[in-house]
Amino acid sequence: MSPGSHQSGIEPAVLLKLLGNDVRWRLVAALAASDRKVNELVEAVGQPPNLVSYHLGQLRAARMVGERRSSADARDVYYSLDLERLQAALERCAVTIHPGLSPGSGHTAAPGPPVVAEQPTRVLFLCTHNSARSQMAEAILRQQGGDAVAVSSAGSDPSEVHPLALRTLADLGIDPAGLRAKSLSSFAGERFDYVITLCDIVRESCPSWPGEPERLHWSLGDPSLVDASEEEAHLAFRAAAAEISRRARYFLTRAASARKLTAA
Repeated sequence: MSPGSHQSGIEPAVLLKLLGNDVRWRLVAALAASDRKVNELVEAVGQPPNLVSYHLGQLRAARMVGERRSSADARDVYYSLDLERLQAALERCAVTIHPGLSPGSGHTAAPGPPVVAEQPTRVLFLCTHNSARSQMAEAILRQQGGDAVAVSSAGSDPSEVHPLALRTLADLGIDPAGLRAKSLSSFAGERFDYVITLCDIVRESCPSWPGEPERLHWSLGDPSLVDASEEEAHLAFRAAAAEISRRARYFLTRAASARKLTAA
């Protein structure tokens, strides 16, 4: 999904028509947390593959859902939900109905008191080499989440942190000091609340974890595989970091909401 995919909006009537269909609503809900393959979406919504494919086509036509061919098996495609485009469309829809429904209007109900968790939410990012995507995800989520999260990353075949990953984090004002490649096996037996795979290959071979953490998948291309000049490769790293930053923001909101529901 391209970083600029959410710039042109969805008309309110189109949005309501899209989300008003039960199958499309359930597809959007299924993709809200994790990227999924079509057979997983078929299972999630309980509808025949041809019907799921039809409704996915409708969502893709509105650019609410994007697709990326799996790097583990090129015959598979991962579908992902453009949460920023959906959020902008929902806000536009609300304002069209009444300007008082604008998120910044001050007329919405005040949020309740925050729930302070006794322990931070534990997150583990996984990819193959733990050199680029998972390292940036670890650093970005740690910066965004602060004390509310405890973040680690690892690889199934760790190498070393890519210099452009370090450079990209520095560009974002994130201190990359202390980042190092770590083996997936070094976390064996540890408990996490979420295990997030960023590599299609690792997703297919991800082991089980104690306590059955929620497993999510962010299907992201590996910027370290870009065969180009250093500056062009740097742009690929920056694009990957921007996508990770967007996903991390929405993930933190979802994780915080889960904490509140648990505490309620």
